[in-house]
Amino acid sequence: MPDQKSSQRNPRLARDGQQWVFDKLINDTGRVFHYQQAGRGRLPANVKMHSMISQHLGQNARKLEKLAKAEAAAGNDVTALEFFFDATNAFCHAQHTVFEVNDEKQYLHSSALRCYDEVRRLAPYTIEKLDVPFEGSTVSGYLHLANTTEPAPLIFFIPGCDMTKEMVPHPLYNFAAQRGMHLFSFDGPGVGESNLRKLRVTTDNYERAASAALTVLLDRPEVDESKAGLYSLSFGSYWGARFAATDHRLAASVLMWASIADKYYLFEEESPRYKQLFAFLTGAESEEELDTFREQMGLEELITQIECPTLVTVGQYDPRGPLREIFDLYDSMTSSRELWVYQDQHHNTNMKGSFATQWAGDHHSMAADWLKARMSGTSIEKSGGTKWLAAGTGPNDAGVSTKRSWFDD
Repeated sequence: MPDQKSSQRNPRLARDGQQWVFDKLINDTGRVFHYQQAGRGRLPANVKMHSMISQHLGQNARKLEKLAKAEAAAGNDVTALEFFFDATNAFCHAQHTVFEVNDEKQYLHSSALRCYDEVRRLAPYTIEKLDVPFEGSTVSGYLHLANTTEPAPLIFFIPGCDMTKEMVPHPLYNFAAQRGMHLFSFDGPGVGESNLRKLRVTTDNYERAASAALTVLLDRPEVDESKAGLYSLSFGSYWGARFAATDHRLAASVLMWASIADKYYLFEEESPRYKQLFAFLTGAESEEELDTFREQMGLEELITQIECPTLVTVGQYDPRGPLREIFDLYDSMTSSRELWVYQDQHHNTNMKGSFATQWAGDHHSMAADWLKARMSGTSIEKSGGTKWLAAGTGPNDAGVSTKRSWFDD
């Protein structure tokens, strides 16, 4: 039996009293959040409560790694890559649910890194690990180098708070490389490897860490230093907004599934998972300390300092981002910008509906297209406008609506 020694345990939170109903939702829906989506989530049916997730996803990950090794031994490198990537993702999801740095988390996370080393070895292009010194610690990321001979644009990718740098992009479906761009996927403070290093997220260190990484990237001969674009996803869009507001070397930015509203909604009205998670990511020692942290997370002043062209997207009924607050923040911006509102959608918006895939979602493709256009010099046609995306309508449709509510003509 492994020793479960821990460096820190999360404080007890008022929302922990909802654990019984949280576990019932996990059992009934196969999800820990985003309950609005149709169908059962990806958690195995034998997961009945939150505390079971790490073991059962970890066991599935080990099966996938075994399959990957067998395919690699048989010389089926592409198939082996696919299984190693799936195993990496399964280990990443498993470790995410462990809210303390103990033996289990270290085992699961090191297993994800081990599998991803095989992904890098088998990938059809170079994936380089970058470790960047930062304020007495280190932040890490993977630079996915497109097969180009000249300096090329770079997409700086900031994933969500429940993701790690190993999870995007799929190396056989790299939305940046397919468009002649490099991509850097980042573990900022509080996320991924930073957790293992006990580098917690503060109110303002994420953007400083991202800037430190960007400095290293812009010195690379493969990167066109004038064409660095930001693609930030889900909660990463909050950190992305801070990054874009404080580092004006970015040529364009995308805040996808914009999680930029008051964090009250995420911490107090969404799934209990988020407040429990952020108690860990911040290292807060009490609920009062965590609540103070949340109160300091407003973007009202910072978002006005973004200078580069920016795309903001949001679901009409995203529970973490009430539309009225998104409009207020968006309208306060002074940069060239556009807003896409997905009618009747929540978080994880997409154009493909139930046909969307985890690793090839249209949000990746559309973000890459939008960034490439901006970095190629194409201006936003109507800065400050809104595109209202009803079912079957895309942002590039000639007749897309510019309304701001369902009852407008």
